[in-house]
Amino acid sequence: MKQKSSSKWQGMLLLTLKYIVLIIGAILFLLPFLFMLSMSLTDSHELFQIPFRLIPRSLNWLNYKEAWTENYPFNLFLKNTIFVTGIFILGQVTVCSLVAYSFARLRWRGRNLLFTVLLSTLMLPAQVVIIPQFIYFSKLGWVNTYYPLLIPWIFGRGAFPIFLLRQFYMTIPLDLDEAAKIDGATYFQIYYKILLPLLKPALGVVAINGFMFQWNNFFEPLIYINEKAKFTLALGLRMFQAGEFGTYWNFLMADSVLVALPCFIIFFLFQKYLVQGTIIGGGLKG
Repeated sequence: MKQKSSSKWQGMLLLTLKYIVLIIGAILFLLPFLFMLSMSLTDSHELFQIPFRLIPRSLNWLNYKEAWTENYPFNLFLKNTIFVTGIFILGQVTVCSLVAYSFARLRWRGRNLLFTVLLSTLMLPAQVVIIPQFIYFSKLGWVNTYYPLLIPWIFGRGAFPIFLLRQFYMTIPLDLDEAAKIDGATYFQIYYKILLPLLKPALGVVAINGFMFQWNNFFEPLIYINEKAKFTLALGLRMFQAGEFGTYWNFLMADSVLVALPCFIIFFLFQKYLVQGTIIGGGLKG
């Protein structure tokens, strides 16, 4: 009895220590966001007071209104970002699922070699090819358009989504394809009516990752977009750092909170898809 009691207390103590470590880790990870939130509610004359107050003396909620509506056209930037992100997610999910279906379920010459070449592109950073890409897109007349933000990622640089979806396809028994062929189904019908519904967790991962990437994409809009009316949110935030009187830190932080908010919402609403899609081996049982 004493041994059972001592082992029970040891288990409870170990569990308590685990929760303490997790809570401390969560607080450390939340500190940058809390700092950003604090600065977004602070008046300009209190921003650089020493010592810095994590909780401002007065919460200035007007910073959000002024930063979003009165200084710069962030409503327009929001529309642009929603448009680009929506097209990006729809195109990448459609194209990558089709390409992964070909790699996983169809038999054709050079399939494995081409898949190896595709995976090798993961080792090539986007910054390495930015100069030849810019020259090529400028000759096509695509500079100051959204094409460079969409076309390469949808049709040429979706190696990881293709790999993820292919691995998920591989967990689905080929017997489903054979049974559908006997019933007279075409390859596209097998893809669309049978395999695609089973692919929802992996498609959720691709869509969420695509949203996170394109919603926060700053590098490529900075290179290709020149007209303010076509700015995205990530590019619009930079305008606070080029003000006539310096950087408007409280406005910058206020809009940064608003821009980051959809990412938090998407993550918490759809985190089950991230878990289900990442554990590819559990995609299908039996």
